[in-house]
Parts: sequence; C-alpha cells; structure tokens
Amino acid sequence: MFHVEPDLGGATSAPEPPAAAATVFGPRLELARQYWTALATGGVERGLIGPREVPRLWDRHIMNCAVIGELITEGATVVDIGSGAGLPGIPLAMARPDLRITLVEPLLRRTIFLKEFIEDAGLGITVVRGRAEQSGVIREAGGADVVTSRAVAPLAKLAQWSLPLVRLNGRMLALKGESAAEELERDRAEVERAGAGHLAVVRCGTGLVSTPTVVVSAERVRRSERAPKHGGSRQGRRTERSGRKEF
Repeated sequence: MFHVEPDLGGATSAPEPPAAAATVFGPRLELARQYWTALATGGVERGLIGPREVPRLWDRHIMNCAVIGELITEGATVVDIGSGAGLPGIPLAMARPDLRITLVEPLLRRTIFLKEFIEDAGLGITVVRGRAEQSGVIREAGGADVVTSRAVAPLAKLAQWSLPLVRLNGRMLALKGESAAEELERDRAEVERAGAGHLAVVRCGTGLVSTPTVVVSAERVRRSERAPKHGGSRQGRRTERSGRKEF
C-alpha cells in the first residue's frame, strides 16, 4: 500500500498536473494524481523510478504514456510488456477505461507494486508475471489487438517478443525517442522477419505534451504481405518511413 509522503524537495504538496491532463484523463484525473503519488513514493523507494525523475513524472512519464491512446481503437485488448512501474499500461488504462489491459512484468518486486496500486485505485487491469517470450505468457496474454512497450529493448529484439502476442493484423506500438527513425532503418529487416509489415514512425500527443511521444508502429501480417527479402531501394524505404526499463 502507498502511505508514505513523497519527498518533494521542501514543497508542501504534490505539483499540480499540467492543464492538458484534464483533457487526457477527464473524470479520472484524480486517479492519475494517485498514480503520481505512488510513483513518487513507493516507486522511488523500490527502485522502479529514479529520484531525479520525480519533478518530471507528469510530462515525461504519465502524460507521455497516456497519449498513445490516440493510436488505439475503442475496446481493444492491450498487452504491455516489460511494464516495470506500469508505463505505459497504467496511464493508458486511466485515460482509456474502454481498453482491456494486461501488464506483463518478470520481476516480483515490480509485480507487487503493480498489483498494490491497481487494487488501491480500483482499476480493472490484469498483471501477469513472466517474460513476454515465455510460452505460458503467450498462452495467457496472447491474441491481443495491441502490444505496447517503453524502454524495454532494441527494436529487433522487441519485435521478437511483441509480435507473438499480437493477433493477425494487430499492432506493436513501441514508445521510442527521437532516434526512432534511425533505429527502424537499422532493424527493419529483422522486424519484418519477425512477422511485421506496414512499419511507420508516428507521433502522438501534439499540443498535449511538451514533446510529442514518438512511437514505432508495426502490424503483424501474413507472410505473403511482408516486404520482399531485399526490401526494395533505400530511397523507397525512407519514403515509407514517414510517420530495459530503468529511469
């Protein structure tokens, strides 16, 4: 349970969320505040969040994750792999209560944190302890419409872990930084071999977060729909591209 007062550098209360948080979370904004407190207290104490991240929890972490709801259709099933402190899965669940979300995390101390917060907040989120590539996890959580991840692994490895959990024509959404396009260029062939097509770099949260969230999107496709073995010209690939969790 989360009953420890956060160290706020001498401030008397937690900082107010950015104005855009009311747009993103709507009537669930108070839940987002509760999550901020959980991260700033138990999350720091248990080593899930670095103390220096506390001043930027709202924009860099909570809002940054919640805005990917722009990319997900209503009522979708979502599996968040390597969930750590619940990013992006928990902010996404608070912003989009219509989604059915499962968090996959191998470390016991992290799953304990996740389950405690989910129970305290009354969220309908499932937590599965294990690694995304394990057969038991695939049986329990597989067939998702969307698999998300944030700061988990390089894109080539991430595709190998994510795509087996995605239904045919479902999508992998990997939150990446500004180097996402270069990473996709580097790992494109391996991502396609893992079963992906329709690869793109997209941004979301424009006008809501100070720096839009950069996401690599990849659809799980039939073998016949994948790019040719040699992938065409470098220029063609550039044209198409248009669009471990520790803090």
